[in-house]
Amino acid sequence: MQTQTPIGVFDSGYGGLTVLKEIKKQLPKYDYIYLGDNARAPYGNRSFETVYHYTWQCVQWFFKQNCPLVILACNTASAKALRTIQQNDLVKKFPGKKVLGVLRPTTEIIGNYSSTNHIGILATNGTVQSQSYLIEIEKFFPSLKVVQQACPMLVPLIENNEFDNEAADYFILKYLTNLLQKDGRIDTILLACTHYPLIKKRIESFLSENIKVVPQGEIVAKSLKDYLKRHAEIKSQLSKNNSIQFYTTDSAEDFNNHASIFYGDSVHAKHADI
Repeated sequence: MQTQTPIGVFDSGYGGLTVLKEIKKQLPKYDYIYLGDNARAPYGNRSFETVYHYTWQCVQWFFKQNCPLVILACNTASAKALRTIQQNDLVKKFPGKKVLGVLRPTTEIIGNYSSTNHIGILATNGTVQSQSYLIEIEKFFPSLKVVQQACPMLVPLIENNEFDNEAADYFILKYLTNLLQKDGRIDTILLACTHYPLIKKRIESFLSENIKVVPQGEIVAKSLKDYLKRHAEIKSQLSKNNSIQFYTTDSAEDFNNHASIFYGDSVHAKHADI
């Protein structure tokens, strides 16, 4: 039996499933492994050092599963850990492996969505504090005005399936009001957390029609598809059996109960020891 060499998709919890869902649409023939580090989630309020340490541990786990390519489908991990992993760890220890994030593909095109050159970002505390989006967007769209809003209550509400009620609306409206008070010319809002697509419609319900709300899943999926076209040396290593495996560092049963909300289909996960 041929050894599978899947694409690894990582998140601190469930949010990366929204990215995996879109990647699977764009690239349906490949094999995938998803890992949620639920036992140590959330990453949003943890230090750079801790997020890097946890992320690098999980990336090495993927390598042990024969993954030539790992996608960090987590904004916090992409913001706080990816650069060190790419520039230091892979070069020294795994030169043949590739690790990509969600931040770069998003920042390369987000300016194209705006007519006013003013965009807002909704994200976790960790992503906002890292300033990574501001730094990266500046490289591609130096004239773009970008303001950020940390939304610490949204991930807990979503993960506890409490995002379709008045309590969630209270916080959504609060964060949107804070964001738009910072810049009234915003016409594009980036959902810089992979959990937030689940509340996209609720966010839109509080906004005027001229403000676009942009999730990341489709952007990341299209970017990965283009990346594989340009990097035949990676593409040729990936197996294509249309398979998918799910793992969590916490309870598999609990993961299965929550994951379907994000993935849009039933999930059968296994426990992974990291």
